[in-house]
Amino acid sequence: MRDVPDISDSERWVVESTLKERYGKPVEVQLADVELRLDPAVPDLTVCPALVWKEQGAGFVISKVGDNRYRCQFFYSVREQYGTGKAEYDDLLECVVALLKLQADHASKRRQNQ
Repeated sequence: MRDVPDISDSERWVVESTLKERYGKPVEVQLADVELRLDPAVPDLTVCPALVWKEQGAGFVISKVGDNRYRCQFFYSVREQYGTGKAEYDDLLECVVALLKLQADHASKRRQNQ
């Protein structure tokens, strides 16, 4: 099992600043731990630090899986979970922006289908 570095203050700032810009208000971001399979060929789970928040009916998770390596997803329920289609990001800002854009596009499509 590999040790994954904790989320730094600067990483948290990148996420919180981007969310404030996106939503026009501060968004409460929580620290959490998640268990992930870092290697699809290995069944072992690794505890990874994560940033989580909820906004506009969706939950968001950005997991740190290594030095400058991040995974992300958003969800509405256990059955309705989405990723960006990219396995990992090496740039946190790119990760956050891609996640927020995908969720906004998805929310727009959900409203059109109601």
